[in-house]
Amino acid sequence: MKTSKTLSRVVLLLLAIVLTSNLQAVSKRGTTAASFLEIGIGARGTSMGNAYVAVVNDVNSLYWNPGGLALMKKSEVSFVQTNWLAGIDFNNVSAAFPMGTLGTVGVALTSISVGEMDVTTVSQPDGTGEKFDATDFSATLGWGRSFTDRFTFGANVKYIEERIWHMKASSVAVDLGTTFRSQFKDVKIGMSVSNFGSKMQLRGDDTLIKYDIDEEKEGNNSKINAHLDTDYWSLPLIFRVGVAGDVVKLPHAKLTLAMDAAHPNNYAESLSFGGEINIMDMAFIRAGQTFYLDDTDEDGNQYSPEGFNVGGGLNLLISRNLRFKLDMAYGDWGILRDTKRFSLSLEF
Repeated sequence: MKTSKTLSRVVLLLLAIVLTSNLQAVSKRGTTAASFLEIGIGARGTSMGNAYVAVVNDVNSLYWNPGGLALMKKSEVSFVQTNWLAGIDFNNVSAAFPMGTLGTVGVALTSISVGEMDVTTVSQPDGTGEKFDATDFSATLGWGRSFTDRFTFGANVKYIEERIWHMKASSVAVDLGTTFRSQFKDVKIGMSVSNFGSKMQLRGDDTLIKYDIDEEKEGNNSKINAHLDTDYWSLPLIFRVGVAGDVVKLPHAKLTLAMDAAHPNNYAESLSFGGEINIMDMAFIRAGQTFYLDDTDEDGNQYSPEGFNVGGGLNLLISRNLRFKLDMAYGDWGILRDTKRFSLSLEF
């Protein structure tokens, strides 16, 4: 009991630091690196409008809330494929394994890439004949454990890398998360802090220039190799807190409702609402939406980047110890069109 209280105090202190770190009037939209870390992983959570931090109890806890890893009863491997915006490919593979009193250990690999594009310059606007591409990547190692029958705590450490042509930036970050099951109708409370880590700086051959250290001095080397200095950029730090509960329970069905609040360091705060209908633990219908508290652009026009989300899922028992799970999600992104997400999981 003393251990769980100490962990709770540490997490609350970290959350207080996050909340007070962004108390300023200046907009911070688009001021962080590694934006792919903000893309929700798993069709179940995204189809519920991202209201998932208190619901998650599967391998996707590695993204939403590492404290949810402790709620897993069986091992699980998941594959996620998303047709993201502007023709970008987003893929993730995750695995988690309960290890008894030691807790649950998980690993995840995430990649995002765009196809090859022509290299253009001011003098050659039609292309130089060269091609370039861009890729982002993260590798996560997570752990979660129950400290009481109602309280769990989890943590991730992750390596993050971004590449574009001959340039690369990397960083290391941690995630922290907890879940608490209250005595009031078993309502769950979840909290997480994601992407707390070092800043990123692009480095590589594309900043290489030839420099004359003293143009007025004759006979010196006028072509000394030098690099342009690039700036450091923070990671997209996100604090989430949410509640969830089963509001309707029938013999062969139940309705779960969830609400999340998110506080990022690079955008406006948001509220997410979602629901899931569970039919005999075999078929699922889900829907949800995120609402931004400041949904106006720089010109004061009404704008919300993400619209309504809807999806469903199937859980099929293949054998006594093997379960197949397929989840799908559709998201409306307004002028950015729509997204389609698919998650395939094996539980054993």
